[in-house]
Amino acid sequence: MIEMARIAVPGVERVWAALPEARIAGGAVRDALLGVAVSDVDFTSPLSPDEVMRRLDRAGIRSVPTGIAHGTVTAVIGKRGFEITTLRRDIETDGRHAVVAFTDDWRQDAARRDFTINTMSMSQDGTVYDYFGGEADLRAGILRFVGEAELRIAEDYLRIMRFFRFFARYAKGEPDKDAVRAITDLRDGIDTLSVERIWSEIKRILAAADPRAAVALMQTTGVLPLIFIEGANIPALNRLVDLGSPPVPMLRVAALLGGDAEAFAARLKLSGNEQELLETYKKPNALSPTSTDADLRRALADEEAEALIARSWLGQEVEPGWDELRGRIATMPRPDFSLHGRDIVALGIPVGPRVGEILKAARAWWWENGCVDNLEACLKQVQHRLHGQ
Repeated sequence: MIEMARIAVPGVERVWAALPEARIAGGAVRDALLGVAVSDVDFTSPLSPDEVMRRLDRAGIRSVPTGIAHGTVTAVIGKRGFEITTLRRDIETDGRHAVVAFTDDWRQDAARRDFTINTMSMSQDGTVYDYFGGEADLRAGILRFVGEAELRIAEDYLRIMRFFRFFARYAKGEPDKDAVRAITDLRDGIDTLSVERIWSEIKRILAAADPRAAVALMQTTGVLPLIFIEGANIPALNRLVDLGSPPVPMLRVAALLGGDAEAFAARLKLSGNEQELLETYKKPNALSPTSTDADLRRALADEEAEALIARSWLGQEVEPGWDELRGRIATMPRPDFSLHGRDIVALGIPVGPRVGEILKAARAWWWENGCVDNLEACLKQVQHRLHGQ
């Protein structure tokens, strides 16, 4: 047991007032030990879900049976929800789902978790219970499965992906040899997972401050080729991180993906917005520190600043001035082509395809001239072209 300060999250004390025997579990305890700000708090309890709901009701706390079959009730306090899960033990697992039974044994519940750093729990008096050496592993930057790595993975193959996510965030130095061996041997179990779950974990892995070691380990264990079937460009990702780019998952996916973005997006069922971002980021970068203001205005006339800045990271070369370029893009007002179809019609052109053709030609003229001409200038250009025909 380890003594530590309380977790200061609004609503926690109300949950404990209703359920004094409950403990905060998992990630909140892990992050509190590291001094990381805690926002999401989950509880475990030896009480049955029905009793948990009765206690919350008596305390005036709304409860929602969000996962009642697996013993989870959510206490809603203000705009914040606290999951409270009855202590459990696994009866049967198939690599994706588990059949559980409730228990009052805290160690037994901790033993069914994935990694030692996630097994700790904290009681109301601030005492941390650590059954599997999680605190020592956390301090040392060691990510270990609880018990036998092969058994933990076989219970839920998503733990392979979770290993890389937690490795990217918490690990230091060499990975645990038992974990690496088990992941390598059981990596094909990833094929049993939904692509949505895999994609969710990929984004979390790449959101880490420095995911390079985790991605390299995914390659070593043979997991990366199973996910990035279209090809993976690890040097491009490493270079992007070396440059100090922001930890934006889609930007890092664009760097890492070495093949067809459309095929990748379809296979992993990316959202429409995610696919659009990925394909936008994968376009060639046309700007550089030597780009003129006219070049930037033309680019901004066609695309959002965010996309141009992202591509500048992916296309950055060795010469200086790239940060200044991104600053220029971010602060330059987006030019507005203010000519509309109604303006063409007002000149006496009947509504129809010709209006669109005139607008397209006028915009091309505006764009070539650096996107600085206003409505009046554009109208004069249109009139000149019309009179010259």
